[in-house]
Amino acid sequence: MEQELNQLEAKAAQAVEQCERLRAENADLRQQLAGRNDDIKRLSEKLEESRRRIEALLARMPG
Repeated sequence: MEQELNQLEAKAAQAVEQCERLRAENADLRQQLAGRNDDIKRLSEKLEESRRRIEALLARMPG
């Protein structure tokens, strides 16, 4: 009986450790995702600015 309780306690401790690791990994992934979203926004803005500049140049071309 004691051995079974010890095994159960060890399994519970492992589950808690894994949960803590997953929480930390999740927080890291959320931070990475936020950074990627910022990158996407910045690049989209640069792309839109480039598109506007090209359109302005094309509008100035004769013909």
